[in-house]
Amino acid sequence: MPMSSAASSMESNRVSEVCSELWCLSKSNRCITNSIPAAEGTLCQTHTIDKGWCYKRVCVPFGSRPEGVDGAWGPWTPWGDCSRTCGGGVSSSSRHCDSPRPTIGGKYCLGERRRHRSCNTDDCPPGSQDFREMQCSEFDSVPFRGKFYTWKTYRGGGVKACSLTCLAEGFNFYTERAAAVVDGTPCRPDTVDICVSGECKHVGCDRVLGSDLREDKCRVCGGDGSACETIEGVFSPASPGAGYEEVVWIPKGSIHIFIQDLNLSLSHLALKGDQESLLLEDVPRTPQPHRLSLAGTTFQLRPGPNQTQSLEALGPINASLIVMVLARTELPALRYRFNAPIVRDALPPYSWHYSPWTKCSAQCAGGSQVQAVECRNQLDSSAVAPHHCSAQSKLPKRQRACNTEPCPPDWAVGNWSRCSRTCDAGVRSRSVVCLRRVSAAEEKTLDDSSCPQPRPPVLEACHGPACPPEWAALDWSECTPSCGPGLRHRVVLCKSADHRATLPPAHCPPAAKPPATMRCNLRRCPPARWVAGEWGECSAQCGLGQQQRAVRCSSHTGQPSRECAEALRPPATQQCEAKCDSPPPGDSPEECKDVNKVAYCPLVLKFQFCSRAYFRQMCCKTCHGR
Repeated sequence: MPMSSAASSMESNRVSEVCSELWCLSKSNRCITNSIPAAEGTLCQTHTIDKGWCYKRVCVPFGSRPEGVDGAWGPWTPWGDCSRTCGGGVSSSSRHCDSPRPTIGGKYCLGERRRHRSCNTDDCPPGSQDFREMQCSEFDSVPFRGKFYTWKTYRGGGVKACSLTCLAEGFNFYTERAAAVVDGTPCRPDTVDICVSGECKHVGCDRVLGSDLREDKCRVCGGDGSACETIEGVFSPASPGAGYEEVVWIPKGSIHIFIQDLNLSLSHLALKGDQESLLLEDVPRTPQPHRLSLAGTTFQLRPGPNQTQSLEALGPINASLIVMVLARTELPALRYRFNAPIVRDALPPYSWHYSPWTKCSAQCAGGSQVQAVECRNQLDSSAVAPHHCSAQSKLPKRQRACNTEPCPPDWAVGNWSRCSRTCDAGVRSRSVVCLRRVSAAEEKTLDDSSCPQPRPPVLEACHGPACPPEWAALDWSECTPSCGPGLRHRVVLCKSADHRATLPPAHCPPAAKPPATMRCNLRRCPPARWVAGEWGECSAQCGLGQQQRAVRCSSHTGQPSRECAEALRPPATQQCEAKCDSPPPGDSPEECKDVNKVAYCPLVLKFQFCSRAYFRQMCCKTCHGR
């Protein structure tokens, strides 16, 4: 629908947007749009294109079909703060598809826009609050439906692993307090995987994202399974007894403990430790798993198929446990399995161990970390002198790359130059360039706007000792004369170092005095020319006569000269004729003739005697030119 003149101002505002969003004028004289672009080929105009047409949602010069520009990733931002101070946190970095942006149908960048890495992977101090519990407790001061509650972590099923679901303590309900937990929160209590941006991500047993390092069956990170042995069996008493009967002894340090009933409920089971015991008959039977703390670990009582139950713990346990069962009228049958530590009888008193990784040698653009080897006492793990350990069994030193991401742009500042003056105040300079270190061996030069502002100064004032008096020359005068060889002149003064005072010439070195006169030649002078004056009066008062004028050779300055070309000299004499008032008697045209006896009429004309009546009469024909 074409627009009326009343909407011309609106048209001018929308004309450059027509290719991306078409605006039309409704019947009610309102400018409306359905947010779709104009058809390709629609005429358009921008502040740089007088006449264009729409091509792939962009206004381009009329008749052209430019190729699309594929997008490319810009640089990664610096790594952000770690989400946790211990226990394995997450740091993130992002980038944008803007170097360049995709235009005119170009492809968008492929790959991740955001990346993550592990940080602060050391264990938290003993007794630290559970990280998920800490996040739930932060809502204790936030009202929920108008009331305040004490929130604990909900450990039941049916909820998202990486959402913050909390249980109201003392009340029979739980709710999702946040859509996602803080990055670095374990997905579940029985795994080392962590939540990142609301999704459960795999980590190795070294708490590093993407690491393939696994715990062996002995829960040794990267181990070979030689530190423990698997003990398993099935227990079934021969006959009912009067009380609890011992099934198996589980030593301290055991892991992956699994106990399953085969023909009755585990409510007949008991776990007895050195300082504490657990009777399962006190635990109500529910379809939901129960979490039971004992011996430094958490046992989970889970319902199984066909009314069976299992008791599981990841371990390790910090005290030995005795599994006992109560056999009264029916004979229980139990399957058990656990990995017990292997006791080494003859451990050497000293051995080599890796020390913690050193701090990265660079904050960005590629540094290195070193893991040194130290000799330790096996009893208390204290470091001792290297000679206590065997040199043959010494472990090799480890080294790994770290902080490989490019550095943020920063100013590279060079050294200051020498002062522009050896005395008094001067100026010195230095180079200031915006650089980005990509690696230890590569740097990129960027535009100044990419670096932190303001830019470090490139110039600064500098000072030296007081300067001695010096010559000061004023401006040159104009060349005199204005053509041909000439001279320029200027005033040269002896000045103090600050040029405020004029001193006698003797105070300045004579040899250094600049010249006060200089030869010059702006252009060649015009050549001399003939100058002719006004013509004088005619020599004859009546009839033919002669006129004369002054002719002289003059230079461009008006002075007499001898350089004029004689061939170009204008005439100084010319013939003239004066009108006669009334011819004298006898001078009629019929009688005007030279007297024959007078032979000198040509001389009369030459010497201008025709003005005299006698000669004019005697030489009438000659004087009148007939």
